[in-house]
Amino acid sequence: MHIPKVGTPAPIFSLKNQHGELVSLDTFAGSRNVLLYFYPKAMTPGCTTQACGIRDSFMEFEACQTSVLAVSPDSTERLAKFVDKKALPFQLLSDEDHRVTESYGAWGLKKFMGREYEGVLRYSFIIDKQGRIAHSMNKVKTKSHHQDTLRWITENL
Repeated sequence: MHIPKVGTPAPIFSLKNQHGELVSLDTFAGSRNVLLYFYPKAMTPGCTTQACGIRDSFMEFEACQTSVLAVSPDSTERLAKFVDKKALPFQLLSDEDHRVTESYGAWGLKKFMGREYEGVLRYSFIIDKQGRIAHSMNKVKTKSHHQDTLRWITENL
């Protein structure tokens, strides 16, 4: 598993969002910071808590010139339902083959109720306006994720 190092260029990708539109990371370079976070599955309790925290703080992210991109292996249809159900104002990206998730080191061995399996690791990356990894988080707490990332962005970017 390779996790991009702070200070290195963020791996470039293009994925479809909840509307089926292609979103490319490189379109944000030069104008916006990006909070890129990986989560296991739309509409599950922890992922909903995490997404709703960001939703409720969305204007603060905007004030920091930071776009939010959330990546999961869900289909675009499931992502659209999640956005509609929870009124999420940011883009959810579908990575069904987990190619992008793997390129960020956010795919790996997980354990749940004594069972081991491969899946999405809850990782977050803050990418600066130059397209470089400014900060990474591999111990994300769903309840405070929005506060933790906003604090880092306001203090460092």
